[in-house]
Amino acid sequence: MANLPAMVFAESSCSGIQVTIPNIKNSTGAVACALFESSSGFPTEFLHSATNIVMIKIRDTQARCNFLDIPPGTYALAVIHDENKDGKLGTNFLGVPTEGYGFSNGAEASMSAPSFEAARFSYDGQNLDLTIRLTY
Repeated sequence: MANLPAMVFAESSCSGIQVTIPNIKNSTGAVACALFESSSGFPTEFLHSATNIVMIKIRDTQARCNFLDIPPGTYALAVIHDENKDGKLGTNFLGVPTEGYGFSNGAEASMSAPSFEAARFSYDGQNLDLTIRLTY
């Protein structure tokens, strides 16, 4: 009986979406992971429109964002390497990003950011592991 509480705690864990960001250019600043449940504000207005936002420090050019207790649904992720920690994706005078960025579902930016539809994925409420590689 003394082992019962340990077994109960070992089995109880929140399911969620775990996002691994490997091969970050450097360990300066932080990574911001923004989870969206609709196209509203995706991906540029993450501070106002994202369902959940995780800011995480970079360790050894890698980061991992965990979104726990997320209901099943359709989502899209936008990730930025916020090197100067100003809370937004840095761009040059032409609007070209100067910091790393990436999106779920392998969505790519060409002349503009990808659409929510290009980056969307289905989440069934169980554990989901995603990897997002940043573009610089």
